[in-house]
Amino acid sequence: MARQPRVSSSDNDSLKENKTAAPSSQTRVKMEKVNKAQAATRNKKRVQDSDGEDADEGDRTQQQQYDKDHDAEGDEDEEEADEEADGEGGSPKGRKRVRINSDGNSRPAETETEVPRVVTQPRDTDGFIPGSIVRIQLRNFVTYDFVEFHPGPYLNMIIGPNGTGKSSIACAICLGLNWSPAILGRAQEIKSFVKMDAQDGHIEIELKGSKGKPNLVIRRYLKSTNNASTFTLNGKPITGADVTSKMAELNVQVGNLCSFLPQDKVSEFAAMSPQQLLRETQRAAGDKNLTQWHDTLITMKERNEAIEKEVERFNQRKQIEDEIATLEIFIPCQRYRELLERYTELKAEQRRLHDIVKKLKEKNKPAHDLLDEYKQKQKKHEHARDARKKQTQDKFGKLSKIWSEQEKMESASEDLEMELEQLAAKEKQRAEDIKSLEVAIQKMKAERDKPFEIQDHSELEQEAVMTSISEATEVYDGLTVEQRTLATRRARANQELDDLKQQVEDMARTRNPVYQRRENAEKRLKSLANVDTQKLDMLAKFNKDTYDAVLWLRANKHQFRMEIIEPAMLSLTVPDKKFQYAVETSLGATQMKIFVAQCREDYDKLNGLINDREALGRKARIAVWFRESSLESQLAPPPMDPQEMTQLGFDKYLIDCVQCPEPMKFFLKMDAQFHRTAVALNGPRINVGNAMAAVGRSGGANFIAGNTVHQVTRSRYGRQALSNQTSEARQPKYFGTATVDQEQKRELEKEIRDCEQDLTVINDEINKLQEPIKEAEEEISNMQAEVEKIKKRKEAIKAAITRRKKLDRDYETNVKKVNQLRNAPSLDIERQNIRQQISNIAKKRVKFVKECTDLARTIVVDQMETTKLGLQYLQICANKAYLERRVAEEDTKCKEAEDKWKAVDKEYLRAKDITKEALDFSRDTLSAAGPELVAKWEERQMAWRAYFEAKAEAESNGAEVPSAEGVDLRSADELEDELQRQQAKLELTNKSNPGVVEQFERRKRDIEILENTLNGRQQNASRVDANIKKTLGKWRPALEQLIASIGEKFSAAFDRIGCAGEIHIREHEEYEKWAIDILVKFRDEEKLQLLTGQRQSGGERSLTTILYLMSLTEEARAPFSLVDEINQGMDQRAERVVHNSLVDVTCKDEAAQYFLITPKLLPHLQYHKRMRILCVNNGEWLPEEKGLGNMMRMIEGYLNKQKGQSSRSN
Repeated sequence: MARQPRVSSSDNDSLKENKTAAPSSQTRVKMEKVNKAQAATRNKKRVQDSDGEDADEGDRTQQQQYDKDHDAEGDEDEEEADEEADGEGGSPKGRKRVRINSDGNSRPAETETEVPRVVTQPRDTDGFIPGSIVRIQLRNFVTYDFVEFHPGPYLNMIIGPNGTGKSSIACAICLGLNWSPAILGRAQEIKSFVKMDAQDGHIEIELKGSKGKPNLVIRRYLKSTNNASTFTLNGKPITGADVTSKMAELNVQVGNLCSFLPQDKVSEFAAMSPQQLLRETQRAAGDKNLTQWHDTLITMKERNEAIEKEVERFNQRKQIEDEIATLEIFIPCQRYRELLERYTELKAEQRRLHDIVKKLKEKNKPAHDLLDEYKQKQKKHEHARDARKKQTQDKFGKLSKIWSEQEKMESASEDLEMELEQLAAKEKQRAEDIKSLEVAIQKMKAERDKPFEIQDHSELEQEAVMTSISEATEVYDGLTVEQRTLATRRARANQELDDLKQQVEDMARTRNPVYQRRENAEKRLKSLANVDTQKLDMLAKFNKDTYDAVLWLRANKHQFRMEIIEPAMLSLTVPDKKFQYAVETSLGATQMKIFVAQCREDYDKLNGLINDREALGRKARIAVWFRESSLESQLAPPPMDPQEMTQLGFDKYLIDCVQCPEPMKFFLKMDAQFHRTAVALNGPRINVGNAMAAVGRSGGANFIAGNTVHQVTRSRYGRQALSNQTSEARQPKYFGTATVDQEQKRELEKEIRDCEQDLTVINDEINKLQEPIKEAEEEISNMQAEVEKIKKRKEAIKAAITRRKKLDRDYETNVKKVNQLRNAPSLDIERQNIRQQISNIAKKRVKFVKECTDLARTIVVDQMETTKLGLQYLQICANKAYLERRVAEEDTKCKEAEDKWKAVDKEYLRAKDITKEALDFSRDTLSAAGPELVAKWEERQMAWRAYFEAKAEAESNGAEVPSAEGVDLRSADELEDELQRQQAKLELTNKSNPGVVEQFERRKRDIEILENTLNGRQQNASRVDANIKKTLGKWRPALEQLIASIGEKFSAAFDRIGCAGEIHIREHEEYEKWAIDILVKFRDEEKLQLLTGQRQSGGERSLTTILYLMSLTEEARAPFSLVDEINQGMDQRAERVVHNSLVDVTCKDEAAQYFLITPKLLPHLQYHKRMRILCVNNGEWLPEEKGLGNMMRMIEGYLNKQKGQSSRSN
């Protein structure tokens, strides 16, 4: 149990401020807008908080604390007088009740009574200011079992090691006085502040009461099971709203970072905008009416701007209506003028283009005549050239034919020469051929002389010898008849076999539907029992991207080097249903849908395909995990061995409860610590303390006891105490829902059995037919064998007959060849014939050569003539082509000119009609207009004519063009646009009657009404301006005085540490954007820079924050302030100067109560007798016996010992 020691203090000289710094020129930045409704609803009476709601149910705005303050005297009367003036002038807000001032009318009072500034309530005789903390008692709060201590009325320094509960004191002050946990920047729920393993607790804070009144003892009861809490005040139950009301009366400002700065909110102070800083500073220090005056200025400024806009709108409306009437006259007249100018231009253009077309046609006529002449010449030369060319081609054909005949005769002559040379070889070859044929004839004759025999070795008959072809033919015919008989028998047997098979097929067809029904039932049964299908359905509902990625991965496994393990929702099973809740509780949503890769290549590829290149056909996002397998050896071992785990009552580790691929197990160990999470189904059997000690030996782990999940961690500070955070295990949603419909399963199983019985009956019938089919097939097979044997015998006989016939034919052929060779003519005669043929061919060739020579001479003459005609033809074609191009170009120009003329002529005729219509309409408009508008139009016309006449004269003389100032040169379209703009503006100024623009008479009446109300609006605006000036006259001096005082102390504090700092007010024409700029400089080479949450380092921001808060302390109105670990990040020099300055400021007579929480102190610091040092001596190893571990007694004993040693030495 933690105990609080007594207070020890020491005296030191105070550190005096000896330098001042005037604020520099003010710059401007933006500031946050305030809530306008708050300023509009304030009045001079106190506002009682009667809503009765607890503050712990949501954040409160700190403005509630100030609504009870009196407004500045006279301000509210002026505000309501302004509202009444708005009501008289027709304001949409309506008429309100008029409050009168001391003069008995609705004007603001002429004189104001200055309200003296009150910093805090008077200090009592015991030194405490009303609202400051006298005592704090905590039970079962965060790190404390029980503690009670008494702060001092001035500076209270709370010190102690990290993790002992210093910041818990700040939490207790905040929550105990009914502020929201959001102010602390820690846990958002009240129940989180109850000490672990405790059911309830309380915070008791005793505040100093007003002088002559008892102290306020506020106790807040907390529960660990829910966020409900109750309050008592001096032992009597009250609501949270009552506590908030009391805090407002005492001006306690826990929600203001300038007064109460918790550890987790230090960084937010520097991050505040300059506008926020101004608002918080006004609330924390200076005149208590600063915030109210600021809000009043903002509201009045907005109201005054609204009135000025109304007056401006009234003035604009009459101008708009006059402008609309004028434009309605100007537009048709201007339109006619523009159309007339356009008509005149088109008429001149039409005449000009017509003349151009006429001249171009006359110019092109000679060229067209010459072109026709060239066309005639081209045809004439083309016919002559073609005729000559044909004659030449015919002669070339005749020459080619003669030359071809000559080449043939030359080839024949060469063949005859070769044949003459080969006659000797031919004679020798004939003798050899005769000799070889005679040898062959002798062999064939001997073979023919042998008898005709065929050896038949068939198995059906005995061996027989056939000596002639006729006998063999008779046997062959008999075998053919026998073959046909067998074929007939086999056909009948095949028919019978086909009938039997048809019966089997018919039965088989009746069996197929049964097979199908059985297969469907089995598939449905398999699908029903298939947990994977059900898991896929759940995954599709859980995460569509992951579901689509699984289907894509199953179809594209070949793209990866190793197997990608599907998410745990699919690849992980829990065989024992009793452990399903534990497994699912220990897996997060991301862990349930993560893919596990086994190599870096597959990890990158899957990420790239799905997440980057949209392999799913759309944008998708999946989670992929990969770690090197070598890291598995570096995993922390289980916190308990199996024997110890069993002794403590645990059943097994989570990793032993699941079945999945090894890579998934590796993931569960690395990412979810399944091998270190023990599970006990029987929760009450587990001793939580022993279990915490067991798993805490290795630094902490998780364990599950029944339906409770314990997360044990060990602190990194002090004695490294164990802490246990518990949560309730959730029921299995994904691992426990994959079940089978047993009724449907039984129906499917029955359907399968029925199908099996039907199939058995059909198969028995089929089996009965198999025996006859087998016998028929054997009979057919035997007959086929007989047929094959007969076929072989026939082939053998036929082959023998064919061989004998071929021998006879070959014998007769060879005899004829021998006779021909013997009776062939003599070679000398043949040689003489060949020579005669060669001579005849030579004579024909000489004749052909003479014909070719004569024909070639004729061809040369014809070719020259043809070439001449061709050149003449080409020249004519070139001249004609050139002329055609020139004519085409000129015709194109003529056609373009004619097209332009036709287009302009069409536009000219249309413009003529439109101009006439515009003339009629403009005359009607002018005749219907009033004399004032006609005079305006004539005046515009005269100015317009004078300008253009002067312009034409200046251009003709080469002089400078006159200025168009005062001349309306707008076109009709521009006048139309202006008319639409004016009509739109008129609608905006009179939303109650959108049709007012079209009704001229109604507009005149509206203008008269508006003119009557204009004076009233202007008077109202003047009154608001006066109120703004009056409020500004009170707010601005008070604000400048406050900021000057704070800035002087702030600059002096920075000077003492060798740095520079200034505080400026930044003004703006919008009062809500007034701000405070904190400018700091920490190095000589730097310039002063605005303090932001990013520009300065953490230590620099902390130093600036504490110096600003310290400068604000003397001006503060709150009864106590607190800063938590503000010295973190400071160097020793800055920390020492800040400490000594803080001691000096917070220990002055007029100083309020101050709490400084810090985990460290430098040696040899300055202290003051008014300080109170609170040492937090808290930890799990404090002795339970009363009296042991009392730090105050230890300090007193140490001092007595020192005194004794000092006296003995003397």
